[in-house]
Amino acid sequence: MTTYLVLYHADVSAEEQMQQSESEGQAAMQAWMAWAGQAGDALVDFGTPLGAARHVGAEGTASTIAGFSIIEAPDADAAAALMDGHPHLELGTIEILEQLSVPGM
Repeated sequence: MTTYLVLYHADVSAEEQMQQSESEGQAAMQAWMAWAGQAGDALVDFGTPLGAARHVGAEGTASTIAGFSIIEAPDADAAAALMDGHPHLELGTIEILEQLSVPGM
């Protein structure tokens, strides 16, 4: 099995996304938990929302990464298929990156 880092991108920060009513928050978590149930054992680490990025450089502090998860799948196509119906797709995009082995380790 190959491990993948899943990055959740959105124009609205995770902090802003969490500024919702209690009932909206519960509905959102139910949708995420339903997806997690579908992913099953492929979901290695549910992950967390992420705070605003702090870039060191001239570009400023713009980042669209709102959170992450870690999944396992036989290949990239299978990893992408796990994102079908993911609740994050209602407000942003999902990027899937294969975690490569470090040579010599």
